[in-house]
Amino acid sequence: MNKDFQHPDITEDMLTKIDEIISSNRNKSGSSITVLRECQNIVGYLPVELIDYISKELNIPSSELFGVASFYSLFSMVPKGKNIIKICLGTACYVKGIKEVLERISNQYKIKERETTPDKCFSLETVRCLGACGLAPVLVVNQDIYGAMSSGRVLDVLDKYK
Repeated sequence: MNKDFQHPDITEDMLTKIDEIISSNRNKSGSSITVLRECQNIVGYLPVELIDYISKELNIPSSELFGVASFYSLFSMVPKGKNIIKICLGTACYVKGIKEVLERISNQYKIKERETTPDKCFSLETVRCLGACGLAPVLVVNQDIYGAMSSGRVLDVLDKYK
């Protein structure tokens, strides 16, 4: 346990939990994804310094952990907002105007895909399909699904999450 490790987004309590995760997975083959996922659940994302710390503690090359963290879409190496906005860019949503919805969000909150607002209220993500083509165009905020979304309606929907 290295209490010299410091990061502005990681408290002492978080580091204690991270050390427990590392300790319980230290000798398990193929535990990289599990450790990264559980640490991300604690911090909310995987800062570079945390990946380096995990690498040293597990004696796994940091390049291997960075490869895993950057390959799988479930991992984020940047802080996420309190509310995750997912925009479907599948064919049905695209044809029915989701691009205008995306542009409206980007213009209003001054963020692009894979970015977070400075106040950390919203993160914007795009996905290839949400499996709700009958509701197209579709927007998801956290676990809430909004069908028949329009650029005129989207800001009212997002106001509920501020």
